[in-house]
Amino acid sequence: QNRIGAVSQLQYELGKVLCDVHSWDGVVIAGYTSGEVRLWDTRTWDYTAPILDAVHGPGDAGPQPHVSFVRINSSLAAAAYEDGTISVWSLLLGREPIHHYQHNQRVQALALASEGATVATASGFQVKVESPNDRGAWQTAGSFEIQKLVNFLNVVPDVAGSPVTVAAAEDIVYLLKAEAPGRVLHSVYGQPVTCLDVSAQEAAFGVRTFGWLLNEPNQILLYNLETSQCLRKMGSSIGDFTCVNLHNSPPNMLVTGNKDRRVRVFDLRRSQSLCSLYAHQLGVTAVQMDDWKVVSGGEEGLVCVWDQRMGTKLWEMHARHPVRHLWFNSHSLITANIPEDKAPRGATILEDDFTAHRKHRGSIYAYEFWVDHLAAESVLPICRSSYQEATGYNYNIGLAVPYDSI
Repeated sequence: QNRIGAVSQLQYELGKVLCDVHSWDGVVIAGYTSGEVRLWDTRTWDYTAPILDAVHGPGDAGPQPHVSFVRINSSLAAAAYEDGTISVWSLLLGREPIHHYQHNQRVQALALASEGATVATASGFQVKVESPNDRGAWQTAGSFEIQKLVNFLNVVPDVAGSPVTVAAAEDIVYLLKAEAPGRVLHSVYGQPVTCLDVSAQEAAFGVRTFGWLLNEPNQILLYNLETSQCLRKMGSSIGDFTCVNLHNSPPNMLVTGNKDRRVRVFDLRRSQSLCSLYAHQLGVTAVQMDDWKVVSGGEEGLVCVWDQRMGTKLWEMHARHPVRHLWFNSHSLITANIPEDKAPRGATILEDDFTAHRKHRGSIYAYEFWVDHLAAESVLPICRSSYQEATGYNYNIGLAVPYDSI
């Protein structure tokens, strides 16, 4: 019964190809190449949620720009478009954006605070942090000029006062506080950062070292955000660390995915990994863990659920395209497979078919594991019958004990 679940695919044909997906507590936001942003609330049985309207100028008659990034938290949703536009919606107020601003170039990273109203974006050499003031009017809380292009951007959660963001730009990690100049947290020339995650006090990121040159393997570094000190260097791997999850992990724990196809769980008080799972054929793209299980997604489209105490795989699901987002809680799991190719052949505007073929589109799945609710409905009636009932048709299953209450 542990593996009984209901699987739903969240589809939106008109959106064409999926560009980015994010979720918060069962609410899923997806951005598409048609320029549309779609919401689903998987906590309700019919999953319907509005399509969010973009800001259209008076002369915007042509095709909308692609969506580059989407993010969601308990009260806000944000989307960055290919032309450098950022729209922010309130989930309580409806479909019209409550705030809107523009970068001159394409946005490379978008971050949204896990609670509260702070949006951070990086475009070119600029990082902008926007949040509402005491009266609720949106304003630029901070604007920072950085020497290199930003690859990763996170807003530090649970910060009182002005917002704090962490930005990784090639081989430098910056700590950016509003009303203060940007501070360099970590910098080693020629060792680029490959993934980043932050919690309230710490930042964890993977660095690619000159492994083949100086016999120094790639590592995960853990920094304290208040003291800017490196607390720990963890792991040693020939492959790049491609994803790290510190924020959703249990206290003193951290889970990482690597190009060498392994998922590693670290205890932050020790440098060695607690367990290393040989997970995927092509490399790990997304990871999350709780007290006993680890869920990982791979470049080849597999989602695997592991029991970390025994180091065994419980089950797996496969879909076309790399897994770029996954999120779970005690009873539900949301995964998104996002295609690399956003303009597949056979899906151009010139053709009659305005929707892309299903295999090019990418997919979002919502799994529900309410065992108590679904167990009764998903087992065949013949398997639910008891010894007291008269003989019934056994659906050609040939059960050993056909009338046992399973």
